[in-house]
Amino acid sequence: YVRITSFQERTIPDLAKKLNDLSAQNGQIKGLVLDLRNNGGGLLQGAVGVSAAFLPSDALVVSTKGQSEDAKQLFTANFNNYRLSENKDVFAELPQVFKKVPMVVLVNAFSASASEIVAGALQDHKRATIMGKTTFGKGSVQTVRPLSADSALKLTTAYYYTPSGKSIQAFGVKPDIPVDQNAEGDPDDVLITREIDSEKHLKNKQSSEEKLINDREKRRLEELQRIEEINAKKTPEEKEKDRKKRPVEFGSTEDFMLTQAAAYLKGQPVKRSKSRLE
Repeated sequence: YVRITSFQERTIPDLAKKLNDLSAQNGQIKGLVLDLRNNGGGLLQGAVGVSAAFLPSDALVVSTKGQSEDAKQLFTANFNNYRLSENKDVFAELPQVFKKVPMVVLVNAFSASASEIVAGALQDHKRATIMGKTTFGKGSVQTVRPLSADSALKLTTAYYYTPSGKSIQAFGVKPDIPVDQNAEGDPDDVLITREIDSEKHLKNKQSSEEKLINDREKRRLEELQRIEEINAKKTPEEKEKDRKKRPVEFGSTEDFMLTQAAAYLKGQPVKRSKSRLE
C-alpha cells in the first residue's frame, strides 16, 4: 500500500524509497494499491515520474495542447520529463516487479490535476484498475507570467490529455470499478462539487457537457430525496450515531475502499457503489 498526498519535489525519491523498502520487506509482491484519494495535485514532473515507476520506458504519460505552439507537448516516462533536483534516475534500479505487478489506484472526487494525470495514464495503458469515485476534473495547465519584480499573472494556457487523447477537463477520470468510501454508502456525496459543477468552469472541448450537467442535477435531487426519506425513518439513537461518525482514516483497517481494493487483487468479490451520482 502506497499513499501519495500531493506531488512535490520529494515525491519521486520518496516513492522510489518506499517501493524499494516494500520489495525488500515483502519479497515477492503480488499486488499493489496506489492511493491518490484527496490528492489535489502538484508538480507535473511529479505526476510523470510516479507514472514512470509503473510504465514501460518512454510510454506516453500525458500531452498538453493549447493555442500556442509551445503549449503543445508530449511527456513520456523518460527521466528527462520528470527530472527535478535529482541528477540520478531513482527509478533506474527499481525492481522490475513494479512494472507488471497487479495494481489498483484509489481515487475520489478530491483527486485532481496531477492525480488525474497518473490515474488516466495507468488506466489508458491498462496498467492498473482505477477504483473509487469519479475524480475532480481539473484538466487545465496554468502558466505564470512575470509582470514585475514582485508581481506575476497566472494564465490558463493549455489542456491536459491522457495517452489515448482524452481530455479530463470537467469530466474527470471515471473509475473502472466505482466503490463507496463506506460500506453502507456515501450519502454526503450529494454535497460534493466537482469542476463541472462550477458555473464558470473551463469547458471540455471534446464533449458536450450539457447532458452530463443536467443528469447530475437530476440525480442529485433524486439522491437528496432518497436520503431525506431514509433519515425520516431513523430513530433518535441512529441519528446521534450518524452525528458522532468520524471520517475514515485512509490506510487503516476501517478503510472500506482499501479493503475492496485488496479483495479485488485477491480475486474476491467487490461491493460496487450503487450511487446515482457515479
